Amino acid sequence: MTNLSVTWLGLPLSSPFVVGASPISDNLDAVAHAVDAGAGAVVMRSLFEEQLTLEQLAAHRYVDAHVDGGAEARTFLPESQAFSMGAEPYLRRLEKLRKRFTIPVLASLNGTTQGGWTRYARTLESAGAQGIELNLYDAAPRLTESGADVEARQLEVVAAVGSVKVPVSVKLSPYYAALPHFVRRLEAAGASGIVLFNRYYQPDIDLEQLDVDLHLHLSTPAELPLRLHALALISPHVGLSLACSGGIHGGRDAAKAILSGAHVVQLASVLLARGPTVIRRLTGELTAWLQEKGYTSADEARGVLSHASTPDPQRWERLNYLKVLDGWRA
Repeated sequence: MTNLSVTWLGLPLSSPFVVGASPISDNLDAVAHAVDAGAGAVVMRSLFEEQLTLEQLAAHRYVDAHVDGGAEARTFLPESQAFSMGAEPYLRRLEKLRKRFTIPVLASLNGTTQGGWTRYARTLESAGAQGIELNLYDAAPRLTESGADVEARQLEVVAAVGSVKVPVSVKLSPYYAALPHFVRRLEAAGASGIVLFNRYYQPDIDLEQLDVDLHLHLSTPAELPLRLHALALISPHVGLSLACSGGIHGGRDAAKAILSGAHVVQLASVLLARGPTVIRRLTGELTAWLQEKGYTSADEARGVLSHASTPDPQRWERLNYLKVLDGWRA
């Protein structure tokens, strides 16, 4: 009997398949189908820094608008946190998920600057979140800000959100000059895990309308190798829980991520394209592959082909680029 149970962020999971941050978590029935099909945990869609900042500004504007109405005007108004443009509905969804399901439920915050929005991590913890996924989605558009400045700012955000007692997993983009080094710094700043990688919003150009095309494009397995490479390099050198996100569309894709060092794989695009019950197929494919190779558990296979464990580490390094090019024949 193949054992698919894993420990991720200190949380026991029955399966390495995690419902990643997406609109799926907004639908309780969809989450129920994913759980029945074998999901080990669920990450809620992101609550954005901009949403929370606007919510705070709206509350203050409402209060300030009544200041001149009388000396005691403020005493008749509720506290600012009573106003909600996004947090309250999110908290209600979190509470419903926690009540209905026994698998771990993680909340997700998406932001890159320090500010009052980071206190929502504690609010989410109090509402029952068993972990926080902090998505450092940062396009870094300012010409005056260096890569070192961006990393320093993000480390401050991680430290601020990391004040909670539940584990914090940081979701990164692949665009760091020295990713393994930055991951070590995140670990020192208090992160419990890393998610590799966030899929950047990539607007296209509509040539007919002369406008920016805002359509969402789902991932494909072609995006997986970038994640495998990062996992293989990082996994031997940190004590963090590692999640692979992006490009997982089959059980054998999941096997590749686990061999590279991932504890879990997060699913989003495949669930949106095929429905949450597709997890049952992925579970069967992963189980069949593990049995075929003689592994009794997912943990036994984890990291077998990481940089530190593979018989030829150069295959993960720059030198291998020459071999790849040399292998091409027109």
